[in-house]
Amino acid sequence: MTNASIITIGDELLIGQVIDTNSAWMAQELNKAGIWVKRRVAVGDSRDEIWRTLDEEAAVSEIILITGGLGPTADDITKPLLCDYFHTRLIVNEDALQNVKYIFETVLQRPMIERNLKQAEVPESCRVIQNKRGTAPGMLFERDGKIFVSMPGVPHEMKGMMTDEVIPFLQQKFKMPFIAHRTLLTAGVGESYLADHIHAFESGLPPAIRLAYLPGYAMVRLRLTGLSDDADLIRRETDVQFSKLKELVKEWMVTDEDVSLQEALGKLLKTKNKTLATAESCTGGYVAHLLTSIPGSSGYFRGGLIPYHNDIKEKVLQVQGDTLSSVGAVSEKTVREMITGALNLFHSDYALATSGIMGPDGGTESKPVGTVWIAAGNRHITETRKLHFRFDRQRNIELTATNVLNLLRKFILSQP
Repeated sequence: MTNASIITIGDELLIGQVIDTNSAWMAQELNKAGIWVKRRVAVGDSRDEIWRTLDEEAAVSEIILITGGLGPTADDITKPLLCDYFHTRLIVNEDALQNVKYIFETVLQRPMIERNLKQAEVPESCRVIQNKRGTAPGMLFERDGKIFVSMPGVPHEMKGMMTDEVIPFLQQKFKMPFIAHRTLLTAGVGESYLADHIHAFESGLPPAIRLAYLPGYAMVRLRLTGLSDDADLIRRETDVQFSKLKELVKEWMVTDEDVSLQEALGKLLKTKNKTLATAESCTGGYVAHLLTSIPGSSGYFRGGLIPYHNDIKEKVLQVQGDTLSSVGAVSEKTVREMITGALNLFHSDYALATSGIMGPDGGTESKPVGTVWIAAGNRHITETRKLHFRFDRQRNIELTATNVLNLLRKFILSQP
């Protein structure tokens, strides 16, 4: 199997100022193309470190992909280093120069300085990858049977190059095996229990098929990966094993597709031609954010309210003042009344509600930090759950969102 190494360059990555999303995306796309990512390495803006890393990765991989260090500022050192590494010199690439001029003169409509023009300079020995989304071109080198590709660190620019040119080139250059992926999503069961439950199945998998556990907030993805030169054979065998896996975990399975919980819920709502509204106190709109991150969600999501203060719960959602004074906002009775209020306010078929104490303070002896009530229902029935979390504020919010979305999903499936 063809191996690849991914090198991300920049001091900002090492100090955590910028989160490296590039290498994760690149690894996923390479895997889809049949290329195995052997290593991912982040290095700072140090000439010696980058040089040493190029040598180390070229020793173990046929493909070395590099992002970062191609901007117009003094700390962007990748291009001159590559000139020295491949014993060549910088020249102006005419196509890249016209692209830079077009972006500044036509798109940005602002004057261009000498520093910007230097982005059209490339090592003479490279194959230039034009940047259709920015100014810095990519560069592809071949040496001793190895492919080196340097791309900008700006994610959408890198993705355009990878999709349009780099991956098609690599697929032509190397003989790739076929990779079959089948993924399902579970909720309400821990990774360890799941592993024990399907241990015999996992042990009995054919050598060409592997099982991966991908845990998330209150959810676990199970992914089968089949690898073979015979595409039809491995696809059929993976499907057979996937059917067995689904039967084993059907009690907890959310969907047998590689989609998020909110996307699975959206598909369910569209199938049933039903609508949803949200009333979020402790999650502060996070659930609505997840729902609206899915394209087409306007077809089923009516809207949401963040009744963070009790006055809003009472005046807008019509939660009873006696309820708030007697049992408090974080209570089963309050989330039930929030469901009724949301259904009336948004004229939706279903609603969900959250109310809790996310922390780090605000808890009491009877309602410590991490106490959460969630609810899901329609105009006839409302189901509630009391949750107890012990994590930081952000994780408590994310876990609450996962649980309430899954509560609603199961509620919808239980309806005639």
